[in-house]
Amino acid sequence: MSDIQHLLDNNRRWAAEIDRTRPGFFAGLAKQQVPEYLWIGCADSRVPANEIIGLDPGGVFVHRNIANVVVPTDLNCLSVLQYAVDVLKVKHVLVVGHYGCGGVRAALDGTRVGLADNWLQHVRDIASKHRERLTAESDDDRRADLLCELNALEQASHICETTIVRDAWERGQNLRVHAWVYGLKDGLARETGFSAGSAAEFARLRQHGVPGLTA
Repeated sequence: MSDIQHLLDNNRRWAAEIDRTRPGFFAGLAKQQVPEYLWIGCADSRVPANEIIGLDPGGVFVHRNIANVVVPTDLNCLSVLQYAVDVLKVKHVLVVGHYGCGGVRAALDGTRVGLADNWLQHVRDIASKHRERLTAESDDDRRADLLCELNALEQASHICETTIVRDAWERGQNLRVHAWVYGLKDGLARETGFSAGSAAEFARLRQHGVPGLTA
């Protein structure tokens, strides 16, 4: 027997239970995908998008990477964003960081993790940008939590700066970008105060709306 046979067994039990309690669920799911939400989050195994926001499969389109980073050279992330916005017509993009993020902590502490160090340079740049605010925190854990918040804000800002989102707003599409942070210790998602549904709203946020987000 395969050493991952238990995963297949789990899958069969799960599928059978869904089919028993919600007849026709999988048949309906197979016909179409109409999520209203795109979740851009960390690849951390402790942060399951669907479960956190209480949605079934099909309810949220998901992209994940180490430390929920969004950069204009990442064609993977941009392809997901473009498909979600232009094809699926999602109404909300949720950029979700999480407290206790190992990638953010490694970037903050300068811990070497391997090839991912190059990816985490994006987070180190954010830490450098907000060095004064971070060093003002005397507690190491609070400093790391603050960088998780700042990182979520910066990445949501990057989403708003893409041609994909700017073009959607220009043509009047109903689309809003949010920055959240999820707590591993209590399972709660927290708003950061970042929510933009137009270029004008985003410009106001950058000017004076969200602590930590600067032009």
